[in-house]
Amino acid sequence: MLAAAASPDPALARAALETLCASAWYPLYAFVRRRGHGAEDARDLVQGFFARFLEKADFAGLHPSRGRFRSFLLASVKNWLADEHEREVAQRRGGGTVPIDFEAADERYRIDPGTDVSPERLFERQWALELLDRALGRVEADYATDGRAEIFAALKPALQGRSADAPLSEIAARLGSTEGAVKVAAHRLRRRFREALRTEIAETVSTEEEVEEEIRDLFRALGPGPGG
Repeated sequence: MLAAAASPDPALARAALETLCASAWYPLYAFVRRRGHGAEDARDLVQGFFARFLEKADFAGLHPSRGRFRSFLLASVKNWLADEHEREVAQRRGGGTVPIDFEAADERYRIDPGTDVSPERLFERQWALELLDRALGRVEADYATDGRAEIFAALKPALQGRSADAPLSEIAARLGSTEGAVKVAAHRLRRRFREALRTEIAETVSTEEEVEEEIRDLFRALGPGPGG
């Protein structure tokens, strides 16, 4: 995906950037809010940023050899906030091409970490959560396609860091299986989830080494913050 975003083909590059940005807007919205902007101003700023980012080819300097899209995007929005006046942002309201559910964003922001969390750390945390959600959705879709939606639903809590919703014996009975088979199925599901997560990350970086770095950064971002 990152390579496609840097393609000399304008249509291909734009489509790839729109896909990347569609999953990145909430981390950016949370970042802008934590920088001290109210909900309405944050909406205008994020929409204005995407309008310029996509329509004026601000991604022209993005190249696979230059590393991670996450870092590039955060630097770009920082520049945008430093350079753009509120009047100019207001004129761009609604100009972004990335669909954004701001009502849902406001609700999510209210339950985000407290104000002692820096804008940068909040961005990193939300970026990590978006990656995990996309990986989970990818696996869920695969299991549904293969006719294993029930298995996924029963074992999904383990992927989300929660205990299973029932004892292993009960899950096995519900699935018409054995405890041993359910253990194997859980192991395969965790492996498939790890593969899906690597695939999601690989679409935002340039090299295999950066995939490993992003995985480490992801779990660091989800860890306790300062004093937490």
